[in-house]
Amino acid sequence: MISVSANSWFGVWMGLEINLLSFIPLITIKNNLNNSEASLNYFLIQAFGSTVILFSIIIYLIFINLNFFLKLNNYLFNFLNFLPLLLISFTLMLKIGVAPFHFWFPNVIENISWLNNLILITWQKFAPLIIISYLVNLNILFIIFVIISTFIGAIGGLNQTSLRKLIAFSSINHMGWMIGGIIFNENLWLIYFLIYIFINFRLLIIFKIFQVFYLSQIYSIFINSYILKIFLLISILSLGGLPPFLGFIPKWIIIQSFIFIKINFINLFIICIRLITLFYYLKIIYAAFLINYNEFNWNYKNFYNNNNFIFIINLNFISLFRFFFFINIIY
Repeated sequence: MISVSANSWFGVWMGLEINLLSFIPLITIKNNLNNSEASLNYFLIQAFGSTVILFSIIIYLIFINLNFFLKLNNYLFNFLNFLPLLLISFTLMLKIGVAPFHFWFPNVIENISWLNNLILITWQKFAPLIIISYLVNLNILFIIFVIISTFIGAIGGLNQTSLRKLIAFSSINHMGWMIGGIIFNENLWLIYFLIYIFINFRLLIIFKIFQVFYLSQIYSIFINSYILKIFLLISILSLGGLPPFLGFIPKWIIIQSFIFIKINFINLFIICIRLITLFYYLKIIYAAFLINYNEFNWNYKNFYNNNNFIFIINLNFISLFRFFFFINIIY
């Protein structure tokens, strides 16, 4: 919140640093090798990004002072200001794991718990995305980021058996859509982001309750519970953006925005790529619905004896029927 509400670049940098140093203890609550590796990787990337942002801010201020004393040509002044701001945008994209700066993101997500996963793919991206929304314009460079992020997010998840890595590549793909929303309007991506948080919360809470980390575990956990299978089906298809579920709303808005600014080729590309991501989402549903291993029939009475069951029913009800509520608002 310090970064979002700051009135200077140094306030933005300070907020990002506090955010970084506050998240690392959450990762290392359980002292084991995986968490230590994830926290080190996360710290190195974020510290490098913060350093580059700090130097870019200093260069930006130097150029402004240089213009004050030398009275530079307008074209030269705009070019000199554009370079550090572009570098800040790229570094912020590194901090949130947008492709092609995504190399650290799946490895960190693979080694942390589901609750930390939820924080990393949602709340940790809030401040950098808002700052990017102040800097991005309809520039060919940012269009390239949209294309690369959606493509790598789709292709990277095809051969994965780890659910955490599937969620990581899904997040990279969604980041491409959000940057597309930022290009059109600096507030449009907020609708996408809020719905994205809700959908991921609903899906990851199921994985956390059952401590599921791999596709092979889904075969046994949802073996005799048709209600759980329906919950998983609604959550996955909503994350994939299939109508009539809630996740279709933000994608529909961004597709219409791209049509409005006449970038139809990019529109067609991201829609086709979205079908690839739906394929690896359907792998999870296939594991739950069609494969039946009776010898691994584990009993999860704890799920039905407390409020988890009612809580997830309510979340899925909202996802399924909120779509029609949004339609009424729009029209």
